[in-house]
Amino acid sequence: MNWFPTALLTALATATGDTILKARFSHLSPDSMAIVKSTAPMPFLLPLLLAISWPETDLVFWQTVGFLVPFEILALLLYMQALRVSPLSLSIPFLAFTPVFIVLTGWLVLDEKVTIGGLLGILCTITGAYVLHIKSSKKGLLEPFRAIAKEQGSRLMLSVAGIYSLTSVLGKKAIQHSDPIFFACFYFVLLGIVTPLSLGVLRWVTNGFVSHNKQSSLWSFKKDGRNSWGAWWVVGLAQTIMVLSHMWAIHLITAAYMIAVKRTSLIFSIIYGKLIFKEKEIAQRLAGASLMVLGVGLIVLAG
Repeated sequence: MNWFPTALLTALATATGDTILKARFSHLSPDSMAIVKSTAPMPFLLPLLLAISWPETDLVFWQTVGFLVPFEILALLLYMQALRVSPLSLSIPFLAFTPVFIVLTGWLVLDEKVTIGGLLGILCTITGAYVLHIKSSKKGLLEPFRAIAKEQGSRLMLSVAGIYSLTSVLGKKAIQHSDPIFFACFYFVLLGIVTPLSLGVLRWVTNGFVSHNKQSSLWSFKKDGRNSWGAWWVVGLAQTIMVLSHMWAIHLITAAYMIAVKRTSLIFSIIYGKLIFKEKEIAQRLAGASLMVLGVGLIVLAG
């Protein structure tokens, strides 16, 4: 089986899941959206986890997972808030900064050398972010950067990208001490259990488990009178396809090539933004996202 269609399927499944979350669950609070996203893949991945053989795991694996989960939940909350408050085409593309942060932290903290390809990739990604808001450059050359700072979804996704630059490294470490398929299934099932428990306790401690704010209610599972359980299943299916196709594509080809193709999810998200949410200025946002995807490709290939 060719790796490219499988990697492209990973990107499409990622964008599809985000689109459904925004379309059908954005009336919920960020923590409720996080619970939806974390629990949705469990009916699909739990049977697979129970069916596969479990590898031997060591203390390093469990320590790494224990360190990963809190950061993953924090990133998930910020991610859901970004989906709620901003257009897909102005929030999702900023996930392209994850490899940028990895390169920069490696340079600053570990004194790792940055290659010419890596520098070009960083430049392309920053330029792409600039192009997303290039219309505002009529007011001044620095205005697109100010527009990024004003857009809450863009700021939140930059924070998510920073967290992912850490969790991606830790996830790789956990895989090295277990098995790719096992870790993918185990980790997502674990998040599906720990996330609602953690956020439920946090809500109970801060505001009481049952909130009087309808938008914040964990059980506000309808939008415009429509039951969203069907959408919950579709989100879970999309995430399951993403996880399995991701692992299969990496099995077939070098991870750098696969990740570069997976980041085309940014482009799919912008297309969904136009088709589903009627977002505007799509041409410039597609151009910006394309530059960011090119930047990611250059970074991962240079690495």
